[in-house]
Amino acid sequence: MSTIVIARLTFREASRRWILWMALILGMLFLLVYGIGFNEIHKDILRQGSWQATILMRNELYNFMLMAGMYVVNFLAIIMAVLTSVDTLSGEIASGTIHTLASKPIRRWEIVLGKWLGFGAMLLAYLLLMAGGVMAIVYLLAGYLPPNAGRGLALMGFNVLLMLSVSLMGGAALSTLANGALVFGLYGLAFIGGWIEQFGSLMGNQTAINIGIICSLIMPGEALWKRAAYEMQSPLSAAVETSIFTAGSVPSPLMVVYAILYTLAALGLAIRLFSRRDL
Repeated sequence: MSTIVIARLTFREASRRWILWMALILGMLFLLVYGIGFNEIHKDILRQGSWQATILMRNELYNFMLMAGMYVVNFLAIIMAVLTSVDTLSGEIASGTIHTLASKPIRRWEIVLGKWLGFGAMLLAYLLLMAGGVMAIVYLLAGYLPPNAGRGLALMGFNVLLMLSVSLMGGAALSTLANGALVFGLYGLAFIGGWIEQFGSLMGNQTAINIGIICSLIMPGEALWKRAAYEMQSPLSAAVETSIFTAGSVPSPLMVVYAILYTLAALGLAIRLFSRRDL
């Protein structure tokens, strides 16, 4: 019961932060620009007579434009996950406000889990709003929906929860600045590792592929996105392995399981560190 109360309070507190409102305003601006750009490209495609006779090629372009939008949404959601939660434990410990909760008959694990649920609900709502906006624009203008959209969105949601768990884990032991450096550093490692693996797959370089795999094991966030992109890419791109978002290196379902276990382990470690920390 205490966990649900803390989750509700966390959600309410997060909804009052300027960073959330700025993210929403900029997110709406992104959807506006994306919608205008997609509409212009769509009209240009329809004006070309050769494209009208090739529905398959039109769908390929629509899928590419949709995945480009989803790539940006994934990035924005991850940044939101870090910026909104990076100081939720470390900042409250430093300011002493955590004593308001810790002094009550509430277990420390309930505090961490409640905050995880509250931030998680807010971040998933933000992700659904942005990703749903991109899909709605493409569908309303072109009548196109990606395959396996539900699976793709679920994987993107796990990616957000992964970053949230890592952020809470760092916040339970480090200062706000150190935690921010840790989380963004791990994200940067996963990001560059994913692209190294992708280029290595395109060029047949096994060493580059191995580097990317190692980076994915250290931080599997980019692997989740690549699997989500693979699920939502067009059948033709999947058959010929030409998508810029997945190339020939697609994370296996085993890697998805590893990422989920990684998320749970990070949350468990956050609870353990916070329970042992001297407040």
